Amino acid sequence: MSDTPVDTSKRTWLIASTCAGAVGGAAVAVPFISTFQPSEKAKAAGAAVEVDISALKPGEKMTVEWRGKPVWIVKRTPDQLESLSKTESQLADPKSERKPAEFTPAYARNQARSIKPEIFVGVGICTHLGCSPSDKFALGAQPSLPDDWQGGFLCPCHGSTFDMAGRVFKNKPAPDNLEVPPHMYLSDTKLLIGEDKKA
Repeated sequence: MSDTPVDTSKRTWLIASTCAGAVGGAAVAVPFISTFQPSEKAKAAGAAVEVDISALKPGEKMTVEWRGKPVWIVKRTPDQLESLSKTESQLADPKSERKPAEFTPAYARNQARSIKPEIFVGVGICTHLGCSPSDKFALGAQPSLPDDWQGGFLCPCHGSTFDMAGRVFKNKPAPDNLEVPPHMYLSDTKLLIGEDKKA
């Protein structure tokens, strides 16, 4: 056992320096480590989006964002639903059979491409070059549309046309129907875009 006296001022200084170094190291490490975590924006980009459709009237469309994409929710009128059978012979893929299930989920592989016939949920991005088609819900002849137009969507970039279920017409630049995102009903007036099964 040593008889050397302990210099308390040096000991205090050593402890204080060590503590300050540890705090400083933690202050540097925490932000560095946190850069490996996804940002709130990144988390939100892939998260499901809950939508209240109670105010949506027949013939109206609303747009929400999911994963950075515009998602259209259209409440179709009885006439718009009836038009779906009138356009079938003019469509490139009337039964949505070309793309895998993630592009058109099984529950949307029907004439209306929807869970509930009157509500269409689709990604508003043309399958040709990624432009956003315009609403052309009015019937009849219009610029860039046929005389017997039954209503739907027109991509202004290269003229691709889609019916009221987002199905592409034959001989158009767009190779496929508009995407139907995974979705489900939480109630009669609430939709969840981005998930289609309950956890």
